[in-house]
Amino acid sequence: MIAMTGGRIILEDREVTGKALLFDEKIRGLCGEEEASSLADEVLDVGGAWISPGLVDVHIHGFRGDDVSDADPDGIRRMAAALLENGVTSFLPTTMTVGWGILEKVFAILRPMMEESGQNDFRGARILGCHAEGPFINPARKGAQAEENILPPDADKILPWKDVIRMITYAPEMPGGIEFTRTLREKSGIVLSVGHTAADFDTAMAAVHAGAEHFTHTFNAMTPMSHRSPGVVGAALYSDAWCEMIADAFHVDKALFPIMYRVKGDRLCLITDCLRAGGLRDGEYILGGQAFDLKGIECRLKDGTIAGSVLTMNRAVRLFREHAGVSMWEAVRAASLSPARSIHEDGRRGSLSVGKDADITVFDDDLNIRETWVGGVRKYIS
Repeated sequence: MIAMTGGRIILEDREVTGKALLFDEKIRGLCGEEEASSLADEVLDVGGAWISPGLVDVHIHGFRGDDVSDADPDGIRRMAAALLENGVTSFLPTTMTVGWGILEKVFAILRPMMEESGQNDFRGARILGCHAEGPFINPARKGAQAEENILPPDADKILPWKDVIRMITYAPEMPGGIEFTRTLREKSGIVLSVGHTAADFDTAMAAVHAGAEHFTHTFNAMTPMSHRSPGVVGAALYSDAWCEMIADAFHVDKALFPIMYRVKGDRLCLITDCLRAGGLRDGEYILGGQAFDLKGIECRLKDGTIAGSVLTMNRAVRLFREHAGVSMWEAVRAASLSPARSIHEDGRRGSLSVGKDADITVFDDDLNIRETWVGGVRKYIS
């Protein structure tokens, strides 16, 4: 057993000092620092750093040159390894609205990789399944998705992959959308997420009542809220559903960070929506077969349409903490326990509670990652 000492430990609802975190492959609890050497086989002093649950990204397309929709298993492995540097211990590789044949190829690749990534010798963050962003979206709110690949909602296409797809983004107002919601709710554990949608408030709420429990990158690619037309944004804020937010202060203005937290609380999930350009220099890249330009933190298609981001999860936590005015534990919860709960993974990860997987990240006050542990194995050290 290992004891991690000398740090500020982030729990589900507070920060603790003067304690040691005990773990092997699982979290075993806390003890006084003076007891650590007698209880553990190894004592690691983190020198005042933060000891945090590993970050969980439920919406990420790519990083450092690789993209999930390339359907390249080695690329996904490289991506999983690189994410450790950002404190991510588990994630949902996220597809774009590409051709259905390509999507099925990605699902087939991810099926064995979910088990592979759970092994101690896997040098990357754990793959929890796939987030399929599309192809059942509304062309009117497609954003950077390719319109020629959009399909009408069809549960029969999805159900054979229900063991791989953990979340699907779709537009419930499209023909058959509400029935699609009910079918997947009844026949699978897939989390239904409303996004890339032109629905009105009533239709979005009908989807929630039918089984949708998540909203994809809230505010972006959905009908906005106004005083006479609450739209999908209004439904996201009004309902008890989980709300994703890209906290890069570009996709969503920083003034909305504290508002979102006051309204949604622990049902707010920070995501990156990161593209292959994440971690790379400015230039031209490809997203779902379409060229886009990266300039600073902005990713845009050639027509100026905003695409995904180059945000990292550790930077999302730092920006959210700064602009929402919350404590470190609250900012971390929005990037760990809340996203884990949103995909029903909180029994195993998302916090440093006893019995959960020892997914741990250690970082400094600026959220620079020092160490990342997955299942009690240190897989990254700076």
